[in-house]
Amino acid sequence: MFSDANSQSALQAEYKTLNVSIENHIAHIVLNRPEQLNSMIAEFWLELPQCVRAIDASALARVIVISSTGKHFSAGMDLSVFTNMAATFEGEPSRRAERMRRSVLQLQDSFSALEQVRVPVLVAIQGGAIGGAVDMISACDSRYCTNDAYFCVKETQLGMTADVGTLQRLPHLLSHGIVRELAYTGRNFSSAEALQHGFVNQVFENQETMLAAVMKIAKQIAINSPMAVSGCKEMLNYARDHSVEDSLNHMATWQSGMFQMPDVHEAMAAGQQKRMPEFEPLFKKEN
Repeated sequence: MFSDANSQSALQAEYKTLNVSIENHIAHIVLNRPEQLNSMIAEFWLELPQCVRAIDASALARVIVISSTGKHFSAGMDLSVFTNMAATFEGEPSRRAERMRRSVLQLQDSFSALEQVRVPVLVAIQGGAIGGAVDMISACDSRYCTNDAYFCVKETQLGMTADVGTLQRLPHLLSHGIVRELAYTGRNFSSAEALQHGFVNQVFENQETMLAAVMKIAKQIAINSPMAVSGCKEMLNYARDHSVEDSLNHMATWQSGMFQMPDVHEAMAAGQQKRMPEFEPLFKKEN
């Protein structure tokens, strides 16, 4: 369901691997290949970044929630993608390597889009999040899961090194010792461990309870100024990759241009009048 006519035009694409809805400033992306354990076929790697960037460009949502269908969140990269990549291992070695590098960069971009969009991305995980699914959820702002959830850096057991973001993002989310253990062994990482080590925010009894709770959090985000929330995401991502001194300097520069009074006045007035605040959306992104 879309909250207005413009949202439909912003998301005109017919997705093979996703269902998308926008309501009350919350975009909900659902992985919808449960019979195939939501494995990531070639179309998925194009559709996910296209979808999240269309949502961002439309400025109709202030937060994105990603969930899934069936027993497992995702079994990771589909075998067909590996097969297609193997078929390209031919030709002059340096040119073959250059083509492979571009392919990996394109796959990485599919998940980097989750970090690059202006709005927070929350992900709700049930069952297994395996291989590429760990790459994906590591790029989200916050993670939530069910009791039966587990996580696996499966690539190691398949004779390859995870290459789409897990090894770059997990060290910012977990201790290096735990990350190395998970990467070197490829063992399952349970929901209890994930909660203990801060990889997930909360663990729920079942998917229904989890989705209700995550949507409640998304609603709390969506009532805030989209400028303020976007600024939070920008600053947190920058601080992760830079020194405190550089991050403070970046914050001061950002604030000198982005700090304006209309949203502050509206937030204060809404609080005094005990009503929901009403903020202008971010500007749409032009093509």
